[in-house]
Amino acid sequence: MNPRFRCSLLILVCASVIFCGHSTNSEAAENIFQARFLKSVHPEAFTGRVYLIFTKSGREPRLGPSWFQPESFLARDVTNWQPGELLEFGPETKGLLSYPKPLAEMNLAGYRVQAVARFNNSDPKIGLAPGNGFSQVVQLTGTSATLSPTLTIDQLVPEKPFTETQWIKHFQIHSPLLSQFHGQDTGFEASVILPQSYYQQPQRKYPVIYSIPGFGGDHQRSLPQAPIAERNAGGVEFIRVLLNPQCRWGHHVFADSATNGPVGKAFTTEFLPELEKAFRAIPHSRARFLTGHSSGGWSSLWLQVTYPTVFGGTWSTAPDPVDFRDFQQINIYEPGSNVYRDANNQPRPIARRGNQPILWFEPFAKMEQVLGHGGQLRSFEAVFSPRGADGEPLKLYDWETGTIDAEVADAWKAYDIRLILESNWKQLAPELVGKIHVFMGDQDTFYLNGATQLLKQTLEQLDADAVVEIHQGKNHSNLLTRELMMRIRAEMVQDFLKYQAEIQPAE
Repeated sequence: MNPRFRCSLLILVCASVIFCGHSTNSEAAENIFQARFLKSVHPEAFTGRVYLIFTKSGREPRLGPSWFQPESFLARDVTNWQPGELLEFGPETKGLLSYPKPLAEMNLAGYRVQAVARFNNSDPKIGLAPGNGFSQVVQLTGTSATLSPTLTIDQLVPEKPFTETQWIKHFQIHSPLLSQFHGQDTGFEASVILPQSYYQQPQRKYPVIYSIPGFGGDHQRSLPQAPIAERNAGGVEFIRVLLNPQCRWGHHVFADSATNGPVGKAFTTEFLPELEKAFRAIPHSRARFLTGHSSGGWSSLWLQVTYPTVFGGTWSTAPDPVDFRDFQQINIYEPGSNVYRDANNQPRPIARRGNQPILWFEPFAKMEQVLGHGGQLRSFEAVFSPRGADGEPLKLYDWETGTIDAEVADAWKAYDIRLILESNWKQLAPELVGKIHVFMGDQDTFYLNGATQLLKQTLEQLDADAVVEIHQGKNHSNLLTRELMMRIRAEMVQDFLKYQAEIQPAE
């Protein structure tokens, strides 16, 4: 799904930095940076985005900016930037993007800086995308009379190796549907974790748990070092499949969309049959279970609702907004609603710690403008919005004012899970009996609990047997306790045993 660039020749980008580290705007305006790349690194002209990222933290600047501790960074879009050509980042540079304030107002004394060239435009990450170029880290001295050391990009982000073991396998497929849509080779990849009895019982077939990571996660996170020892009722064991949900725009949430293409259709019609053949999985809906957290929680619920006869149940934790009347406290359908400010003209928070807001929509959204594709908010638009004439997803709101576009908001209704269930319940109800389980903390860090509460109310009004629980005192990080994980596994086991007789796997 994400094209990779091989690390071959060294990258060399030289940046001469003239820096004045005093606090007045007139002196800060002297910040001027220059960068270039050599033909040995990228033999052709480059079109894309180039960054200068600053930090005072101990990490490399290219690993930021973080959501909760964002620091200053700059970006420029270049067209046909030639090898050896100097590229300037200065207060008067046309088209220069900066966060959190204009470069002329930045006091960069004591910061370290690193340059990144986004050679790999198909990956949502910047400093970690394989094939992107990055420089050595340079300490800014804070004295205008001193020329900073040369900033030399001499590395490419390497491919992230996948280490297979007897129990963990890397599974990739080419997707004809997605490749045709994108006009280039595209597919799916996952980690497959085999059960303990897999090799001892070569005729046995297994149910599968499909797990979807949250935003920024992939198929290589938190893999076990040994086979999972299961002591489930009835001797049930699972194949576990950790999916990679990343795409150019961020997280495709396994939904068909105008920008990301027919991801859900390709996953259910191309990926599932191939995986089941490759790993002796039971090819039956009652042997396919879904789970996921955050964006993965939304994905797993979406797949169950959209393909109710394909999957046997979802256990979704802390899902992204499942009712767009409360999109992290914003009713996007309400006339005059604004993403940045509430009805009292107060700034809207996007994250909290306990009851204390710690992030706000407007600066968070404007940080993403400088980042470019791959941010969380733009990722939502890549799934939910129609595609514009420029080929990019339409914006839900004006980036400067926060004013919501009512036509775009109306188009988002096609992805409003609560609305889909409510509008189609007569048809969906028989196929979703016993299959919906949603868990949320009442103090969710990203204010996702309000939408889940609305979903709970709707399902109760529909007299559905869905399980939607709001856990008191839990937030986004501590909701998924070991106790809850064990409960989810036990419920999957019981569901499998309940229908095991009708599944009748071929031996």
